[in-house]
Amino acid sequence: MTKLSVNINKIATIRNSRGGNLPSVVDAAINAERFGAEGITVHPRPDERHIRYSDVRELKPLLTTEFNIEGNPINKFIDLVMEVVPAQVTMVPDAHDAITSNAGWDTKKHKDFLSDVVKTFKSKGIRTSIFIDPNPEMVKYAAETGADRVELYTESYATAYYKDKEAAIKPFVETAAEAVKYGLGINAGHDLNLDNLKYFAQNIPSLLEVSIGHALISDAIYLGFENTIQLYLRELK
Repeated sequence: MTKLSVNINKIATIRNSRGGNLPSVVDAAINAERFGAEGITVHPRPDERHIRYSDVRELKPLLTTEFNIEGNPINKFIDLVMEVVPAQVTMVPDAHDAITSNAGWDTKKHKDFLSDVVKTFKSKGIRTSIFIDPNPEMVKYAAETGADRVELYTESYATAYYKDKEAAIKPFVETAAEAVKYGLGINAGHDLNLDNLKYFAQNIPSLLEVSIGHALISDAIYLGFENTIQLYLRELK
């Protein structure tokens, strides 16, 4: 079964809009695990506009499931990951002023850089994942970095799903097959939701993990946090 990792960035966004500690990202993470989440994802950015570096440090000793830290591997981020030592680090090439992640790595162009970062993280026993677009060529060079997994950037799938889901999934099926060929694990995330998640998971049988935040937290406003997590888990069964 594909694991569900709940991204709690949006909880931090709400907290930061008012100040104080309401809602608490720690309580959100602990409750997400209690409600069935099999992992917690955070994506700290340099400006700390949602998840703060201090949140990451506070969460690590309290979590009982897999902790996944996403981000652009600038020096500050690398230092944080090496200090906290999560189960997994997902390298995302987002600009410092990006509203959200909007592209995967060009693993051919950045292979040497990514190889060095992967080596650094793996020296601490951290599983490494590289965020890529659905492009089989990017898989080859991701594998050559020594990474353990790739995370498929699913925005294009989610956008095209309602128009033609078979066409939308096709490049992901091809990229996933290439990842299996190279022995890479497969994660996925970005704009997956209760409408499109099941079809995606059914067509990517080697899918190990999905990381979902914005849609899940939005659904929780209407449906409740516990119920929403259970609904997402049901789509993955």
